[in-house]
Amino acid sequence: MLSRLGALLQEAVGAREPSIDLLQAFVEHWKGITHYYIESTDENTPVKKTDIPWRLKQMLDILVYEERQQAAAGEAGPCLEYLLQHKILETLCTLGKAEYPPGMRQQVFQFFSKVLAQVQHPLLHYLSVHRPVQKLLRLGGTVSGSLPEKEELQLTTVLCSKIQQDPELLTHILEGKKIGSRKKASRDYTALPKDTASHRDKDRPHNSAPDGEHCGPPALNSCLPAESEGPGGPAESNLITSLLGLCKSKKSRVALKSQENLLLLVSVASPAAATYLAQSSSCCVVIAEYLCQLYRSMPAFLDPADIAALEGISWRLPSAPSDEASFPGKEALAAFLGWFDYCDHLITEAHKVVAEALAKAVAEKLFVETLQPQLLHVSEQSILTSTALLTAMLRQLHSPGLLQEAVAFLLGADRQPAVLEDSSRTLGARLIGHCDHLSDEISIATLRLFEELLQKPHERVIRSLVLCHLEGRLYVARGSPEPESYEDTLDLEEDPYFTDGFLDSGLQPCAKPHRAPAPGSDGRTAVTEIVNSFLCLVPEEAKTSAFLEETGYDTYVHDAYGLFQECSSRVSPWGWPVGPAPLDPNEPERPFFEGHFLQVLFDRMARILDQPYSLNLQVTSVLSRLALFPHPHIHEYLLDPYISLAPGCRSLFSVLVRVIGDLMQRIQRVSQFPGKLLLVRKQLMGQVPGEQLDHQTLLQGVVVLEEFCKELAAIAFVKFPPHAPHLNLSPPPEGQV
Repeated sequence: MLSRLGALLQEAVGAREPSIDLLQAFVEHWKGITHYYIESTDENTPVKKTDIPWRLKQMLDILVYEERQQAAAGEAGPCLEYLLQHKILETLCTLGKAEYPPGMRQQVFQFFSKVLAQVQHPLLHYLSVHRPVQKLLRLGGTVSGSLPEKEELQLTTVLCSKIQQDPELLTHILEGKKIGSRKKASRDYTALPKDTASHRDKDRPHNSAPDGEHCGPPALNSCLPAESEGPGGPAESNLITSLLGLCKSKKSRVALKSQENLLLLVSVASPAAATYLAQSSSCCVVIAEYLCQLYRSMPAFLDPADIAALEGISWRLPSAPSDEASFPGKEALAAFLGWFDYCDHLITEAHKVVAEALAKAVAEKLFVETLQPQLLHVSEQSILTSTALLTAMLRQLHSPGLLQEAVAFLLGADRQPAVLEDSSRTLGARLIGHCDHLSDEISIATLRLFEELLQKPHERVIRSLVLCHLEGRLYVARGSPEPESYEDTLDLEEDPYFTDGFLDSGLQPCAKPHRAPAPGSDGRTAVTEIVNSFLCLVPEEAKTSAFLEETGYDTYVHDAYGLFQECSSRVSPWGWPVGPAPLDPNEPERPFFEGHFLQVLFDRMARILDQPYSLNLQVTSVLSRLALFPHPHIHEYLLDPYISLAPGCRSLFSVLVRVIGDLMQRIQRVSQFPGKLLLVRKQLMGQVPGEQLDHQTLLQGVVVLEEFCKELAAIAFVKFPPHAPHLNLSPPPEGQV
């Protein structure tokens, strides 16, 4: 078509040089547009009923055809020079702002998009191009509702494509005067080389517009609005803000494409553009404030189960799954989680300077200003909903920058071990206190929060909650030599936590394993002792798993093996020691405090026989997650039944021993205990209909206790020995410890 156009133009004029004919045709079409504003008196005629769209199309075709006919690549032809010299794009931008005739703004956006996309000559470096582009973007961002999103999206997509090819262009489009003024490439095309200007003056058709009338006749200029605000003015509006506006579109395709374009820009931004975005623009704050706006649009109360049901919401598919049950606020929740996921991806992909600024903006606006007051609120509904939402956010969080801010928000900046009398009311301390809240729902929700936090690849989490309190191994009794083997330690019956009532009850722990030879080089004897210490902790009279299928220890070994490998891989960069720190016999004894987190977990564990089933499951789940960490001090303190504890200290095993002692006392007061216990287990597994029984909480607690001991035994097995290569240990054969 372009070749035919050139042939027709050449044939019509009959000139020797085709470029002169193209220039004359180009000027005639432009004058035809400007004359419309002089001659037309009907302000209501839509632009599509005029010849303006056709003339713009011809001007575009001429520019593209001229470029293809250029002998020297990269040089601007006469028509393109005319477009730049006479600031036609500036004038069109003004016409679009006037929206006269009706629909002109849409035509201008389309013309800009097509010129930038189809003309291969670099244009955005010229002041007479990127300045009207900035004005047009400002027009799209400030005149809401009057511009079809499709046209604005087309322009922003073309710009992003050009910036991807040349990232330095972003500095010219982001308020060019501020950061583009130092770039020599950003030159105003009003001063062309002298030979080009004289050639144009000599060959210009007699009816072409003089230089002083590039915007049309005076009558045209008088009908256009004044353009007083240049780039870099007080009202910031550029490509980024235009994309942010489109990201909020109700049309999912428009929003998704705009989010992809914004993600592209922040990932290819040059250092200068990144610094501008982070320090001199409101880009990061706007993104974070929109996240807070979506948060506030959700109902004040949401069921934690409903929040968990929307797990896996992605910014690419932010709508709630249709197969999930509907509940009030479902779409608002999906929109919030989708945008949070998008912020996380932005921080992951963005230039480091932008990523840090955005992470801090999200932390300040969402975490501190929005979430923290709700987490510390007196209303239980507010605490419950905000805690569940924070857990959902942690589950979706993957960027190191935002994880760093989240950990600092939750745990604070204090790295010193807490003391027993510490009454600190920091957010972290309050959240740990919520694990032992009067409301079981709040306790469960907060325990889930910490379980999710423990799975994040950030050493500060486990160090702040647990490891800093285990340094120095103050939980080990001083003055007594460390046993050379596990044979040299106390029998279970000699444990001081076993009360006389336990031994006099007539119910004994299951038979202890026979004395084995000293541990071999592979440590198999030692791990057998540890595993059986947990497996034999619950007496046979209180066990029911043997009567049912698929509840054996082997299943736990298989699960623990995978979880331990995953945990070991996550913590491997942290450089943990392979063995516990040696004890200093000359070091004076100091009081040991396990830290508020372990204190709450141990206290909860001690009440396992009196707590609801769901709460017990969550407490044991967090403790199991802790036991998986391959740090020698954690392994020793949580999984070694044979350590000599310092006076007044407790370990996980000693807490379990006390629970068993209490259980033995209470079993005597429950008639037909074994039958009721088996019935409760079948109810929990869904094998029989649920019905209310006497002592149901106690019976459910016993079931959880038995399963938890098997889980700890499995974890101890897959972790042993703590200093061996973790990936070379395979689970035992079926049915064998």
